[in-house]
Amino acid sequence: MEWYWALATLIGMVIFFMALGVPVAFTFIITNIIGVIIFYGSTSGWIQIADNSTQLITRFTLGPVPMFIMMGALFFHTGLAIRVFDGLDVLFGKLPGRLCFLTVAGGSLFSTLTGSSMANTAMLGSLMVPEMQKRGYNWQMSMGPILGTGGLAMIIPPSALGVLLASVASIDVGKLLIAGFIPGFLLAGLYSIMILIQLKMNPESAPAYDVEMPSIGERIKLVCINILPMGIIVFMVVGFIILGWATPTEAAAFGVFGVIIVAIGFRVLTFTAIKTAVEATVKVGAMVFFIIMSSTVFSQLLAFSGASAGLLKWAISFEISKYWILLLMFFILIALGMFMDATSMMLITVPIFFPLAEQLGFDLIWFGLFVLMTFEMAGTTPPFGLLLYVMLGVAPKGTTLYQVAASAFPFLVCDAILILLMVQWPQIALWLPSLMG
Repeated sequence: MEWYWALATLIGMVIFFMALGVPVAFTFIITNIIGVIIFYGSTSGWIQIADNSTQLITRFTLGPVPMFIMMGALFFHTGLAIRVFDGLDVLFGKLPGRLCFLTVAGGSLFSTLTGSSMANTAMLGSLMVPEMQKRGYNWQMSMGPILGTGGLAMIIPPSALGVLLASVASIDVGKLLIAGFIPGFLLAGLYSIMILIQLKMNPESAPAYDVEMPSIGERIKLVCINILPMGIIVFMVVGFIILGWATPTEAAAFGVFGVIIVAIGFRVLTFTAIKTAVEATVKVGAMVFFIIMSSTVFSQLLAFSGASAGLLKWAISFEISKYWILLLMFFILIALGMFMDATSMMLITVPIFFPLAEQLGFDLIWFGLFVLMTFEMAGTTPPFGLLLYVMLGVAPKGTTLYQVAASAFPFLVCDAILILLMVQWPQIALWLPSLMG
């Protein structure tokens, strides 16, 4: 079978079963079974698939995934997240649009402690939208900053999706995590500039209101108690990796330990919080590892059928700039994001895109961050961007998908600007990883 027919058969089956509503893990299992029958056609193929399917999930590099899930779940269910917002709230005073800026600042910090864009968006939406609506903010200003900031968890370390991407693509986990640090906070700055522009164009979209401000001493106390301990946890994860004191897995374990110590200090570590966090970790972690097993087989089928090699050879045969091919990959990911979640996109595209990017001469750490950025944009792209529906689920009754998508659009522009900056100056992403040696 020619490589293009093999590629069309495998990718077509995945898209077909997903369109029928089959869960992602089972979609890949069914596709793999049919693929083995077509391309192997012997019992030796089944034995090889069974042996190879568990290789990836037994790697030490995937250890941070359940740890980051546990860290975010504990942070959320113990109520420490609310304390962060209480501490940040006193810093903004009577600033116009203060709740929008509070969302960006709090969401950026929360991103460093959860690693989950869905958790980030759900928490920000349920916490901030009712308060913004109460204060007279229009729907665009109440939902837009949340949708933009919610996706920061994909690129600001620790990112569970980043660990998964690095493991599937066989690149350095620690360097990919650290690469997102500067771009993530640069993106938060672009979001703040976008909010200022929106307020300048329509001051009534976020009307000012009186705020009873505590004394300077009380404000310093709130910041030190509610924010400083979280900063220490961030250093235990990110700082330990940069300084070479711990591997990503060890740093993730330190992060969980740090959240537990802080929760004990605030006397909020309850049995219910621990139970809920453990259940969330087991459910999400098991799903992720099950999907990874299926994707490993899928990647092998692409290679064995000749689809990967054929596509790679075909793509580099054109005498065009590598940036045009990068642009094509960007639009493919955005298009896929309209219909499927980031994990599904990753499992389909990584076996094809990363060898192609390496052949074109792109740094794979930089390209990994480019892919994560595109995933973040795809999550807020209609009609089926996952974060749009998370927001729709926590928004007030009567909110339409059009309103949610329109609110997200200005922040998608900020994402595009950051990607262009990264293309022009790759060191934005590569400087911190270069310090790791």
